[in-house]
Amino acid sequence: MALQCGIVGLPNVGKSTLFNCLSNAKAQAANFPFCTIEPNVGVITVPDERLIRLAEIDNPKRVVPTTIEIVDIAGLVKGASKGEGLGNKFLANIRNTNAIIHVLRCFENDNITHVDGSIDPVRDKGIIDTELQLKDLETIENRLAKTQKQAQVGGDKQAKRAVEILLQYKSVLEQGLSARTVVLEKEDRKLVADLNLLTDKPVLYVCNVDEKSAVAGNEHTRAVEAAIADEHSGMMIVAAATESDIDEIEENAARQMFLEEIGLKESGVARLIKAAYALLDLQTFFTTGADETRAWTFRRGMKAPQTAGVIHTDFERGFIRAEVIKYDDYVALGSERACRDQGKIGVEGKEYVVQDGDIMHFLFNV
Repeated sequence: MALQCGIVGLPNVGKSTLFNCLSNAKAQAANFPFCTIEPNVGVITVPDERLIRLAEIDNPKRVVPTTIEIVDIAGLVKGASKGEGLGNKFLANIRNTNAIIHVLRCFENDNITHVDGSIDPVRDKGIIDTELQLKDLETIENRLAKTQKQAQVGGDKQAKRAVEILLQYKSVLEQGLSARTVVLEKEDRKLVADLNLLTDKPVLYVCNVDEKSAVAGNEHTRAVEAAIADEHSGMMIVAAATESDIDEIEENAARQMFLEEIGLKESGVARLIKAAYALLDLQTFFTTGADETRAWTFRRGMKAPQTAGVIHTDFERGFIRAEVIKYDDYVALGSERACRDQGKIGVEGKEYVVQDGDIMHFLFNV
């Protein structure tokens, strides 16, 4: 399931440092703008304590976690929507992602330059928002002219409704708001889905702070929190430089000790990966046994045949039924056999909506 989160932000906010912590695909981290020219793609393992617990129970020959893709995209500057800097490349790369991780600089450091000369994450956020909104407005206006003709000439009801939706988007964008603030019904969203608007993508704001602010944040993070209060978006705090230090510690026990010393239970990278996974509206089901314990990715709301297809298209095509064990039951009883003996295996058909953490066994016939 090749869904991607794109890491975006102004130059020198810590994007590449954060990406380096996330992935073995090392992006060049340097104290000058545009050190990332081509988008770096990292395939990131999603940490999941449930997978580890299932493996402890079944002691399989191999354990396979699930993954997501993170893309480090070149820094954007004012005028990107008009092609300034690497604007066109940036906008094309972000259009190809499914969600946005927007990194904001929320730390002071005289040794690391800022393209605008001072630290103001709300201003920085506004710069990127404006560039994306201007590009979306251009997209809307181009489509609007064409759709209005269709609605007038052919009397097409769908075209008329599409015009209404486009005008909604246009009004919001002209007010300096993002397209994601427009709430649409599922059927209406289908009419304009191919627009692939930049500001309609789900977004997570990552406030990059210094080590002392890693737990409680600071005045900059509080300003960001206030600025996004009316957006349909999330926010988290990460100290990228500290995460880079943690990344150098090989032993897990030593890592955990370092985290506890600075007041964290879990690394910011682990929290960010989980947040990115959720941002993409992804969930996990498991298969487990003596040969393999494996985590599989599916989109929230998918039914049993579709999730069977995640494993193999034949499973979906020839789907008969699914046997489902709830994770808590499996852990409590300690084996599939015990779950079966206790009547804890559900037999589900084609309409079953798979839940996060379900342990699945599919029956099919092709």
